[in-house]
Amino acid sequence: MKKVHTISILGSTGSIGTQSLEVAEKHGIKINALTAHSNIKMLESQCRKFRPKTVCIYRDDLYSELKSALSDMSIEVVCGMEGLCRIASDKDADMLLNSVVGMVGLLPTLTAIDAKIDIALANKETLVAGGELVMKAAAENDVKIYPVDSEHSAIFQCLQGNKRSQLRKIILTASGGPFFGKKTNELKNVTVAQALNHPNWSMGNKITIDSATLMNKGLEFIEAKWLFGLSPEQIDIVVHRQSVIHSAVEYADNSVIAQLGVPDMKIPIQYALLYPERMECDCGRLDLKKYGTLTFAEPDYDTFKCLSSCIKAIKKGGAYPCIANAVNEEAVSMFLSGKIGFLDIGDMVGEAVESFDYSDINSYDDVMKWDNAARDFARRRV
Repeated sequence: MKKVHTISILGSTGSIGTQSLEVAEKHGIKINALTAHSNIKMLESQCRKFRPKTVCIYRDDLYSELKSALSDMSIEVVCGMEGLCRIASDKDADMLLNSVVGMVGLLPTLTAIDAKIDIALANKETLVAGGELVMKAAAENDVKIYPVDSEHSAIFQCLQGNKRSQLRKIILTASGGPFFGKKTNELKNVTVAQALNHPNWSMGNKITIDSATLMNKGLEFIEAKWLFGLSPEQIDIVVHRQSVIHSAVEYADNSVIAQLGVPDMKIPIQYALLYPERMECDCGRLDLKKYGTLTFAEPDYDTFKCLSSCIKAIKKGGAYPCIANAVNEEAVSMFLSGKIGFLDIGDMVGEAVESFDYSDINSYDDVMKWDNAARDFARRRV
């Protein structure tokens, strides 16, 4: 494992991106490049503070505005998917931290792998939609993928020093979101504000809605299958409301090793960037005495259809995880804009997993074909 001196960050203005910059600043890691979808004001501020070599604004129509805003600085400004991929393949960075939201993260991930650049991955859709492609390419190019999600980071940490062949199963913990314990009839009139009120974590809108529907845990289930080379039967989900145990691993001797900590994303971000080192982290320390009781429960697969649909999708294989993810992205966008209700998200994802015929995923073009087909399916339902 080489020491990381310089990183590029895709999605630097989001929650993971801003915290990653704080971690990098604390530990003297240089910033090679930054990207944002549309937040020019924050991106400009980051550029003035961290002075990257390159900056990318994903929305082409905002390129001129950003170029003008940074005209007094010697920073190369690029845009769109081409810009993201240029940054992803820039070997001046020791590592690419991919924290963009949505399918836009897949091609830059594959591009970085082709350039043999290690990746700190916080973009779920990369492995959900193209897991087999990504992991195969990473193995062929000897590229390391370090998970940034708190749950996958926890599993990664629990695997250290143990033989993978002796792993029996992993236990993904879930907070249960804001609607834990609610039944379908109690969720009919859920508002956007209610769905965005997460009990433990401060996250972006899309991932917070995914947490409310438990889609987030379904996506993590699929990710875990690819990240750790598991069968779906080796992955268990437990609702743990306090978000203190971030996940656990059960071994052949019935021992269960868990990773605990306060719910703060700086811990998994820092572990990915500094692995295998453990350094001081700007987050709270865990005091179990203050919690008193930690609770565990079975997920409600009937009420939260997104979770059960994701598990069904990865068991069916092929394009089904890609389809489930794409329909969910469209459905969440529709819910946030008031076009559909909260329960419609799970209904649409479930219907899509049942409606499409099986198809293999053999290339990036295959992923995009089924992603587009699934989005069309979702739009036709409104």
